[in-house]
Amino acid sequence: MSTLEIVVLVLVAVLLLLAVGGAFARKRQLVASQGRFDASLQEVNRDLAAAHAEDRGWERTVLEGAAREAYAGAHDGSDPGELELVQVVDRPGTDEDKAVFRCGPEGRERLTLGRRDGQWVLETLE
Repeated sequence: MSTLEIVVLVLVAVLLLLAVGGAFARKRQLVASQGRFDASLQEVNRDLAAAHAEDRGWERTVLEGAAREAYAGAHDGSDPGELELVQVVDRPGTDEDKAVFRCGPEGRERLTLGRRDGQWVLETLE
């Protein structure tokens, strides 16, 4: 084996070690930051849904009041706890509008309100 071949093999081995080490380090960084990323993404989605609702002239207090009434009606007067507005569907007209909340114990239930004759009513509770 010539000196040139040895140098090339050593360089290839070093580059391979650097690539594997870099991939491993990047994987650890992604795992370590995943929780912060997910929390930030959820906050952005909540803020976006709230901003969209406010932008379209929907009153947040009216939406939340209707969601609480709908939940209580479906759960024998139980309180839904914290309501998290997660989606706003604003189609042309008002009878196609929808507001989706996460609610219930530990936010495991999904409550969807729809509009009927200008009033928010329960469509689904899953």
